[in-house]
Amino acid sequence: MTNDIWANVMRTLKGAIGANNFSNWIEPLEFSQLVGGVAVFHVPTNFIGNYVSQNFGDQIIYHLNQQGEDVQRLQFKVPSQAQATPKAAPKPAAKPAGLDDVTGAPLDARFTFDTFVVGKPNELAHAAARRVADGGPVTFNPLFLYGGVGLGKTHLMHAIAHELQRRSPELNVLYLSAEQFMYRFVTALRERKMMDFKQLFRSVDVLMVDDVQFIAGKDSTQEEFFHTFNALVDGHKQIIISADRAPGEIKDLEDRIRSRLQCGLVVDLHPTDYELRLGILQSKVDAFSAQYPGLQIASGVLEFLAHRISTNVRVLEGALTRLFAFASLVGREINLELTQDCLSDILKASDRKVTVEEIQRKVSEHYNIRLSDMIGPKRVRNYARPRQMAMYLAKQMTNRSLPEIGRRFGGRDHTTVMHGVRKIEELKVLDSQIADDLELLRRALEA
Repeated sequence: MTNDIWANVMRTLKGAIGANNFSNWIEPLEFSQLVGGVAVFHVPTNFIGNYVSQNFGDQIIYHLNQQGEDVQRLQFKVPSQAQATPKAAPKPAAKPAGLDDVTGAPLDARFTFDTFVVGKPNELAHAAARRVADGGPVTFNPLFLYGGVGLGKTHLMHAIAHELQRRSPELNVLYLSAEQFMYRFVTALRERKMMDFKQLFRSVDVLMVDDVQFIAGKDSTQEEFFHTFNALVDGHKQIIISADRAPGEIKDLEDRIRSRLQCGLVVDLHPTDYELRLGILQSKVDAFSAQYPGLQIASGVLEFLAHRISTNVRVLEGALTRLFAFASLVGREINLELTQDCLSDILKASDRKVTVEEIQRKVSEHYNIRLSDMIGPKRVRNYARPRQMAMYLAKQMTNRSLPEIGRRFGGRDHTTVMHGVRKIEELKVLDSQIADDLELLRRALEA
C-alpha cells in the first residue's frame, strides 16, 4: 500500500464524513505500513486513535479494500519521542496549552476553607469538599453541590481548587463556569479546532464546572459535556459540579447527563439558619478589625442583621461591608440606629413578604389535606400537626402577632398558637422528619 492510495481514500472520506470531521480526525493520521492485513497509522495522541477507530474505522477499512488493498483491521500508534535519549528526572506535568485561557477569571483568594464558616446547613457539603480536596483515590465521582444563590457553592469550589493546587501543584486543575465551557465549545466549532478542545478538556486531572444548569437545552454543548464527562470518569479523574438545583430538577437536561450527575455524591447546601448567619457576621467582623482599627460595634447589631437578612449570604456580607465603611467615614459607633439608617434599602428588600394564607396553602398541599380541614375545628392528629406546623411557620416568617395568626386559623385564641409553636419547637429537635418538613416548607415559601 502506498501513500497515494491513502491519499485517494482520504479524498473519498472527506466527501463522506464532511470537512469538519475530516480536518479534526482524518487529516492528522499518517500512514505508516500495511503488514499482514493490519494498516498501521501514526497519530498525535492515543485519544485520536481511539476515537477514529470507534467512529470511522469501518469506513476506512471499506475504502482501503475498495482500492484493492487487503485490510482486516487498523492499528494506531503514537510515535515514541527520543527513544535513545536517557530519561531525565521527572518534572511536574505541564498544563496543556490554552488551559489558563479557558479558566477565565482567576480563583478568588478570599474563598478558602479557612474563611468558610461551617454550620449545620452546610456541614455535609463542607466535609465532602474537604475529602475531595485532600486528594488521593476518587471516592465519589462526581461531587455535585447544589443550593440557592449566596449559600457557598462557589466558595467551596474555589476552596477545593486552592487546596488541590497547594497540596499537588503538578495536577491540572481546571475551574470554569458552564457558560465558559459552552463559549469555548462554540469557538472551537467555529474555528474548526475541536481536536484541540477535546484534548484540552480530556487532559485535566480535576474538572470543576460551576452553574451547570446553564447548559440545559443546549443540545450540542450537552453532547460534548457528556463525552468529556465519560472520558474523565473512565480515566479516574475527579469531576466537581455545582448548580442551583438538584440534577433531577434541572429542566431540559438530557436524561443520560442527569443520571451520570446523580451517580456520584449529590449534596444540598441548605438555606442558612440564624446561628450560621451570626457566625458568618462574626467572622467578617474579625476580618474588618484590622482594616478599621478602633471602630466600635454595639451589642445586638450582629444579631439584628442575622435575623433580618436571612436568604442570601452575599447580601448579608455586603450589608456589613457597607456598614463598616459608612461608620468609618462619619466617625461613629455602629449601633442599631446607624445600622437602620445606613441599610434601610437592604432591610426593606429583605422584609418577609410571605403571608399567613400562603403558608396555610403550602402546608395543606405538603400534607395532602384540605385547607378547610386544617383551619377548621377538627382536632384529630392528621389535621392538628399540620395546623401547628403552619402556625409555627407563620410566627417565624411573618410579622403578624399571635392574636392575628389565631384569627386566621378559624378564630383560635393566641394561647393556642403559642402552644402550637412550642410543640413544633420541641418536636423539631426530637423528630428529624418534622425538621426536614419544616426545612422543605421554608425553602418552598422563600423561593
